[in-house]
Amino acid sequence: MKLSLDKWDLDHLQTHLQAAAELEAWTIPFYLSAMTSIVNTDSEAYALIRSVVNQEMLHLQLVSNIANSYGYSPRIGPEVFVYEGTTVPHLDFTLDPSGPTGQFAPYSAEIGPLDELRINAMCLIEYPEWDTGGRPDFHDTVSEYGSIGEFYDALEYGAALFVEHIKGGVNQVNWFDDAYDGLTLTVSKNGVHGLAEVALLLDIVRDQGEAAKEVDAIKKEFQSSKDDPEPAASHYEKFMKIRAEGPPATYEVKDPALYSPDDLALQNSVVEKFAHLTDALTVFLSGGDDKEFGKVMAPLADDLQACWKQGVAPRFNRPPDPR
Repeated sequence: MKLSLDKWDLDHLQTHLQAAAELEAWTIPFYLSAMTSIVNTDSEAYALIRSVVNQEMLHLQLVSNIANSYGYSPRIGPEVFVYEGTTVPHLDFTLDPSGPTGQFAPYSAEIGPLDELRINAMCLIEYPEWDTGGRPDFHDTVSEYGSIGEFYDALEYGAALFVEHIKGGVNQVNWFDDAYDGLTLTVSKNGVHGLAEVALLLDIVRDQGEAAKEVDAIKKEFQSSKDDPEPAASHYEKFMKIRAEGPPATYEVKDPALYSPDDLALQNSVVEKFAHLTDALTVFLSGGDDKEFGKVMAPLADDLQACWKQGVAPRFNRPPDPR
């Protein structure tokens, strides 16, 4: 349901910030799993997806910094990482007036190798918002937006309504400063001056992720100086390039019904490690020690690749108990 400006309160803003953190976090295993399924780790597709994963991590940091400046620390638990059917958290692509689902059919939001289903989903997630410039609609639930761009437009307008709540320097995280020299990646000021920093962080997310139009280059100051083969290209452009060239060779995957006890043990090992990672992530995003998060995040790509090499699709949470 649409809301008028006077119906939006701080709780709505904080709920939207939690949803933004969940969406950014959800994309990381989805993209990382597709990346690690690629046999040739020196391929352009591998490098392009890796650069996107790094920026999704940055976006999660930026959203969390904004949330903390409004007095709220996002919690990212294992329940966020559900990959079923065509469901992407908090987005309903059928609400996008440009109708992108037809262009990118079929697609899947399930964990799988980099194939047509996955690359189509990746393009949909990062699909540019073409109708820009006007005030966005606000919604009382966070699943009534048709694109990331529309979602972040609403978030920016909503943030400006509560400028008096902004407190700088609260639980701020700055993991990526070495890749963005001279760019402010935290909220350090209060009130209206802090709002300018909030707007900058949201601009980084939108410009890198889906840009305003398909052919727009990322602003120079928003381009990563590390591990990015095409720093001026948005996520959408990078995924469209992979799609146009066709998916690279990936590891063959077994029928899950034929998984051996060793296969299931490998899959469960990733689930357990990932649960540990999400605990460390929540601590990290609330201004806590980042050492534990860094320690468990670093080997994740290797763990996922080990699954693919054994013909096993990774999992990030346990399947529901059928009883």
